[in-house]
Amino acid sequence: QLQLVESGGGLVRPGGSLTLSCTASGFPLDAYPIGWFRQAPGKERERVSCISKNGAGTFYADSAKGRFTVSRDSAANMVYLQMDDLEPEDTAVYFCAADSITETKALCVLAQTWYDYWGQGTQVTVSS
Repeated sequence: QLQLVESGGGLVRPGGSLTLSCTASGFPLDAYPIGWFRQAPGKERERVSCISKNGAGTFYADSAKGRFTVSRDSAANMVYLQMDDLEPEDTAVYFCAADSITETKALCVLAQTWYDYWGQGTQVTVSS
């Protein structure tokens, strides 16, 4: 079974940057669109961004547009979420997830119900 692992979280000051990574053991990540989601304390999990199987298609939630960049490196079997200009409101546990439904290589759909496999999450804290 596909198991995803996130890394790269931590404590950063407002305005700072972090890059989150998502990888899987034994499975090619480029067989799946990959989504990023986050959950802040006391709030529901919300969508952040996604990237298609071939990397040509991406989507960003309004909260991420202009500040976050999603990318993938098939050779390294990794998906990244570059986060710049971080704000305290970005504080959350960030999850990557794999979508086994979408077949189109250049499409990703950022709807949580489309994602079957989830990592355990990595904590991002933005605070001065």
